[in-house]
Amino acid sequence: MGRGRAKAKQTKVARDLKYNSQEMDLDRLAKELHNEGQPVQDQESDDPYADGNYIPRA
Repeated sequence: MGRGRAKAKQTKVARDLKYNSQEMDLDRLAKELHNEGQPVQDQESDDPYADGNYIPRA
């Protein structure tokens, strides 16, 4: 019980996506698919606890 409102919201969102035309930038989509956009940052450099950066406590 209690899923009625959530399911109705999901149905409404799905129906809006299906039937309402959305503005699409096809050139931007093509660049994103071919990795011609901005360079992806190295995720390991963002993590202070990545291998080599972790200092164990004594």
